[in-house]
Order: sequence, then structure tokens, then C-alpha cells
Amino acid sequence: MPTISYFYGIYIRLYRNDHSPPHFHVKYNEFEASIEISTGLITDGNLPPRVRALTEEWRLTRQKEILESWELMVKFDKVKKVPGLK
Repeated sequence: MPTISYFYGIYIRLYRNDHSPPHFHVKYNEFEASIEISTGLITDGNLPPRVRALTEEWRLTRQKEILESWELMVKFDKVKKVPGLK
């Protein structure tokens, strides 16, 4: 489960052998969620409102790079790190 980004205590990960649609996993303290890359829809779990807002800002600004990492992961290639928020 490569961590592709980390910012403000938020871990963004992709899981090998994961299912479609393309999504990423978020971990923040005891909270976890799965978020679709294209829509931003939380498909599993929940996040505090502030973490959700930061994660959505990151997704919107880095969507192309996140999807590229997903596609590499599906091919079992080394995923690229995606810059976090500053």
C-alpha cells in the first residue's frame, strides 16, 4: 500500500490489487475513507469536515497526477508520489 502523498497529518494511499472505479484511501488519526478520483465521492468511511475539505482541495488540484499513479499501480509499476498541499 504505497503512500503517494502526505500533508497536514493526512496519509493518501493506493492499495495494490484494488478494485475500480479508480480511488484512493485517506487515513487521518482514527479516521479512514475511500474517495473516487474522478468525482470526489466518499465510497467508504468518513473524515472530519476539515480533513475532508483539505483532501478535496488536494484531489481537485492534483487529479491528473493521482490518476496517473492509479494507472501505474494497476500495472504493478512503481507509483509516483503526488505533492501534498502547502
